[in-house]
Parts: sequence; structure tokens; C-alpha cells
Amino acid sequence: MALQYLTLAHIVISIAGIASGFGLLSGLISDTLFPRWTNVFLATSIATSVTGFFFPFHGITPGIAIGVISLIALAVACYAYYVRRLNGVWRRVFVITAVMALYLNVFVLVAQLFQKNPALAEIAPDPSSPLQVVTQAVVLGVFVWLGIIAVRRFGAVPARQT
Repeated sequence: MALQYLTLAHIVISIAGIASGFGLLSGLISDTLFPRWTNVFLATSIATSVTGFFFPFHGITPGIAIGVISLIALAVACYAYYVRRLNGVWRRVFVITAVMALYLNVFVLVAQLFQKNPALAEIAPDPSSPLQVVTQAVVLGVFVWLGIIAVRRFGAVPARQT
């Protein structure tokens, strides 16, 4: 029963992280920082990765590896945002690591949809199925494209005003 509550909490936190991540990303693309979206995204994305480690596991899995990579990206994003205050190169570092963390959350969401949705599981039963590979490639392509736009628009270091 406790595992069901953990799963529900993990799903709710993950959805909040993805939704707030898209709020943050929309701001970055429009050269605007939304502090509330940013704070919620960082907190819920960290919580998503951390709660993922509470599930029973046997050895290192792709999910654990993604969780570790996500936590590293989020630690760098937090440092760039809270400590370095997006000054200098840290502005671009923040954009790259925040978009990377959001992508990893969406990557896991897509994988889980294929695994848990009976209709999708039937037509693409394993991660190496062509449909899953193509879907994940399209998701990656979209995030690379959005990330480049965000870096160009928000990641550029603003000119110093004299």
C-alpha cells in the first residue's frame, strides 16, 4: 500500500515538474525569467528524481542513471540560479542545465507512457521498438531546438549598462 502512495506522489510531483518546466522554458524562449516557475520547477524536479530512488530496485537501471544525471544537472542549475545569480556565463549554464533536466523528465514520461499504457505497450512493447525510438528522437530534437532558441534569447549575457 505504501508503494501505491509513493507512486502517486511521484507522479503528481513529476507532472508538476514538467508543467512548471514548460512555464520556465516559455519564459526563457521569450527572454523573460519567471521566478515562480523557476523555483517550482527546480524544487519539483529535484523531488521527482529523489523520490524515484525510493522505489525498489535491483542494480543500476536506466531510470537510476537518468535520475543521477538529472540531479547533477539540477545541482548545476541551482548553483547558477541561486548562488551565481545568472551572472556571466552562468546565465547560459542555467538555461542549458534547466532545459536538460526538463528533457530528462519528459524522456521518462514518454518511456513510462509506452510502458504503462496498454495500447502503446502493444504496438511498441520494448524501448528499442521503432515507434519508441522515433518518438524519443523527435522529443530530443524538439528539446534541442527549443534549447538553442532559449540559449540564444535568454542565455546571451546582457550588455552592461553604463
